[in-house]
Amino acid sequence: MSQIKVEEQIGGTIVHLKGQFIGGDETEELKNLVTKLSQEKKNKVIISLEKVTYLNSTALGVLISAHASFAKRGGKILLCGLNKSIENIFMITKLTLVFDITETLEEAISLVNSE
Repeated sequence: MSQIKVEEQIGGTIVHLKGQFIGGDETEELKNLVTKLSQEKKNKVIISLEKVTYLNSTALGVLISAHASFAKRGGKILLCGLNKSIENIFMITKLTLVFDITETLEEAISLVNSE
């Protein structure tokens, strides 16, 4: 079972993901959420993957698409809290070169607020 929680903070939006994102309803919900945030012209979004246990290629595609959509209009998506297996997926696919990734949510918030 996956869950998505959105938190508005000064300077940006934080999206907390929990569980597995394997291309089902949970991934569709994530896609709809990032599309909505993009349409609302949110410029800085932090996606916390701290409690995510698995991402498949469909979920990665949603994140990549969201990154492209935000970057096109000068926005930014930061990822934080990747566990070792998720971090390995990002390294193998070279997505560490695409996304700004921090170890902790606090680091991501600090980075967002310093820009």
